[in-house]
Amino acid sequence: MQAPSAAEMRIFASRSDAEGWRQLAIHAALLLGAGALVALAPGWWVVPAMLLLGIVQVALFAPFHETSHYTAFASRRANAVVGWLAGLPALYNWHFYQLYHTAHHRFTQDPERDPELATPPPTTLDGYAFRVLSIPYWRFRLTVLRDGLRGDLSTYPYIGEAQAPRVIRSIRAEVAVLAGGALLAATLFGWQAPFLFWILPQLMAQPLMRLYLLAEHTGCSTDRNGLTNTRTVLTSPVLRLLMWNMPYHAEHHLYPFIPFHRLADAHGLLKEKLAHLQPGYARFHADYVRSLRA
Repeated sequence: MQAPSAAEMRIFASRSDAEGWRQLAIHAALLLGAGALVALAPGWWVVPAMLLLGIVQVALFAPFHETSHYTAFASRRANAVVGWLAGLPALYNWHFYQLYHTAHHRFTQDPERDPELATPPPTTLDGYAFRVLSIPYWRFRLTVLRDGLRGDLSTYPYIGEAQAPRVIRSIRAEVAVLAGGALLAATLFGWQAPFLFWILPQLMAQPLMRLYLLAEHTGCSTDRNGLTNTRTVLTSPVLRLLMWNMPYHAEHHLYPFIPFHRLADAHGLLKEKLAHLQPGYARFHADYVRSLRA
C-alpha cells in the first residue's frame, strides 16, 4: 500500500497566521489560568495546581515543534520568535532543535543516524522507569546548554561548522534569559516563585511528556516507510487541542509541510493506510509494559 504523493497532499499545505495565533491564544490562556491556580491555591492544593501548570507548560513542546517546521504561522518571523520562546521553560533551544529534528525526519528510525535513537527505546522495566522519570531528558538538555556556553558543538553530527555559531549564540541568549527571568521573579515575588511556577511544575510534568513521546515511534518499523515507521494515536479532542494535533504523528512525518490545523483532514485520507493506528496512550503503554515483562 502506498501513501499519496507529496504533490497530491499539497492541498493541505496552506499556512495561516490566524490559525496559529488562535491556537497560541488558547494555549496562553491555559497557562495564565493554571498559573493563577498556583498563585491562589491554599496549602497542599498547590501541588495539583503545579502539576496542571506543568502539563500546560510541557505541552509548549507542541508549538515549539510546529514552529521548527515553519508551519505554525504563515510568517517565518512569527514561527522563529514564538518557537524560541516556547522552548524556554523546558530548556529546549529552537535553533539547536531545528537541526536535530531535521536529522530525525531525514533518518527516521535509523539506529545509526536518527538522533532520537541516541537513547534507544527501553527494553526492560527498569529502563522504562528511568526513561519516564525524565533523567535522560534532563541530562541531555543540560549537556546541550553546557556545550553551547562553552562554544563547542562538535559532538553533534547534525550541526555543521557553518551552523554552529548561530546555535551557540542562541543557547547563550537562552541561558541569559532563563537566569535573568528566574532572578527577576525571585526578586519581585520571593525566592519560591521560580520553584512554584517553573522548576517544580516542569519536574512534575515532564514524565507525562516522556510517556506521550514514547508512543510516536516505539515498536514501529525501522525502515523508510512512513506508513509503518511512525504511530498515530487516536485520543481525546482535549489532548489534540493541547498538543496542536501532534497525535496525528504519522501524517506529520509523511508530510511535514502540512500545518497542524490541517492534519485532521490529512488523517481522513490516510487512516486506512497506516500500520500503527493506536486507540489511546494508556492502551499503548499497557501493551508496552506487558511486552517488557515478557
